[in-house]
Amino acid sequence: MTTANDATTDLGRSYQEALEGVERGDGPETAGPQPISPLRIVEALLFVGGAPLTQARAAEIVRGMTAEQFEETVESLNEAYRRQGRPYAIQAQGRGHVLTLKPRFRGIVERLYGTAREARLSTAAVDVLALVAYRQPATKMEIDSLRGVESGALLRQLVRRGLIAVVQRGDAERRDVAYGTTGRFLELFGLGSLEDLPRTQDLQQL
Repeated sequence: MTTANDATTDLGRSYQEALEGVERGDGPETAGPQPISPLRIVEALLFVGGAPLTQARAAEIVRGMTAEQFEETVESLNEAYRRQGRPYAIQAQGRGHVLTLKPRFRGIVERLYGTAREARLSTAAVDVLALVAYRQPATKMEIDSLRGVESGALLRQLVRRGLIAVVQRGDAERRDVAYGTTGRFLELFGLGSLEDLPRTQDLQQL
C-alpha cells in the first residue's frame, strides 16, 4: 500500500530527475515513454497561459510541490531556455509567473496580432475590457450591473482575442466565473504590470 510519505518521496525523486534532465538538455523527444515529470507539467501550465501561474495553483496539479521546488523549477526552465537560445522566458507577474517572449522578439507578436488600433475593438468591448482590468477578478454579473446591459458576447470576444481569461471558477457559493486580464493585454497596451494602468480620478470611480 502506498503511503503519503511514499508519494512525497516519489514526487521528490521524479522532480530531481526532471531537473537533471533539463541540465543535460533532454527534451520530450528523448524522454521515452516515461510518466510526465512535475517539471514538464509546470512548463505545460505556463505554456497554456491565462492567469499568472502561482505556486499554490501548481501544487493543486502537482500534489506536494513546495514553494522552493516551484521556484527551482522556474529557474531550471529559464536556464535551459537561455542555454538553448529560446525566444521566450518565464517572468514574474503579480503573485505568479508567465511564459512570455523576450523583448527583442515582441515585434513578432505585434505583426501577428496587430496593435491595439488594429485589434479594432468596439467602444463597448473597450468598456468591458476596462472594467475587467480595473475590477479583476470581475464576474459577468458585476460587469452587466455596471454597464446596465448584457455583456456575455463581449466577454467571450475578449477571451477569444486573448485579452482576458477566466481566473476563478464558480463554486457552490459563487456560481459565476470571474475574469482577469492576460499577459497579452499587458503587451498590447505596453504595460509592465497592472500597476502601470492609468490612475485618474475618473478611472478610480469605475
